[in-house]
Amino acid sequence: MGDSIQVKSHNSPDETRTPDKTKVELVNLTAGTVGRFTFQPGWRWSECIKPVAQTDSCQSHHVGYAVSGSIAVRLVNGEQATIKAGDSYEIPPGHDAWVEGSEPFVGIEVQSAKEYAKPR
Repeated sequence: MGDSIQVKSHNSPDETRTPDKTKVELVNLTAGTVGRFTFQPGWRWSECIKPVAQTDSCQSHHVGYAVSGSIAVRLVNGEQATIKAGDSYEIPPGHDAWVEGSEPFVGIEVQSAKEYAKPR
């Protein structure tokens, strides 16, 4: 850990990744990377990120907070949940996900941010 205060804006990220219907804005802090994930209506992991990740399902372990919009997540075992604005969430590896409705989903993530949507 650092010995000073760190403040960085996602409006001026250290790195931005933009697969189809996706924007991942990353800021690097001493304690780790924080990502702002924005998924547009029509976004689905298996269509937009799978070609980048090159895995059958999302293998990221997500921990985050939903700022706006709504996203549905289905684990490979069939379990499904909807995450809405105001929800904190944890999603284990092995899932697909998609935006529900006509509003973009925006989430702030701390667990998977560094590697998410990073080309292999």
